[in-house]
Amino acid sequence: MDGHVLPFRLPELDRYLPRGGLALEAVHEILPETAGDTSSAFGFIVALLARMPQSGPILFIASRRALADCGRLHGHGLNALGLNPARVILVEAGDDRQALWAVEEALRSGVPAAVAGAVGRGIDLKASQRLQLAARSPGVPLLLLRPAGIEGSSAAVTRWCISSAEAARDRFGLVTGWRWRVRLARCRNGRPGEWVVEWDHVAHRFRLAAVLANSAVFHGTGAQFLNARVG
Repeated sequence: MDGHVLPFRLPELDRYLPRGGLALEAVHEILPETAGDTSSAFGFIVALLARMPQSGPILFIASRRALADCGRLHGHGLNALGLNPARVILVEAGDDRQALWAVEEALRSGVPAAVAGAVGRGIDLKASQRLQLAARSPGVPLLLLRPAGIEGSSAAVTRWCISSAEAARDRFGLVTGWRWRVRLARCRNGRPGEWVVEWDHVAHRFRLAAVLANSAVFHGTGAQFLNARVG
């Protein structure tokens, strides 16, 4: 493992990644398994951002329609995953084209510790190659939230598919930890895999969840990270 990766610190997961963690000079795609899992996928991105080096701000760039059905960033929700809202700079672009332009410029600047982006449609191979080149030189990671069901070629180093899992609860039924079903669908020089991971709110780290006795999906995962849109 080298100093230019962000390990999950889960050997069962990190060994599937060629460098023992997420490359910090690369594009990583995060997709919801279904449209209803978008807030869960966003929550997973926030958890990753919370563990990024503290060397600069976190830039989040989204087109207007990317999170249209989910609402807006919620400061208390970011704090719940260990991401200080004061580190986050939010940019709302008019459309996907403007969002991708802003993401590329942010990566090339080398200023942010990480960039997160959200677009409301798929991007082609050429666009993803431009983003990968922009991330590589300054060593700024891009976590790109894309719509569910994306297929086709991409220059991204990894592609993760995220869905919600039943939350961990105490004996009183209160939620003690959010969980995600995490599927590594594509990894350059690595291997695909699938896990159920849980967020430790005290240590701000991932851990493997115990085997779930009930396979019912808990749809609340990620709901605290975005203000719900009403009406």
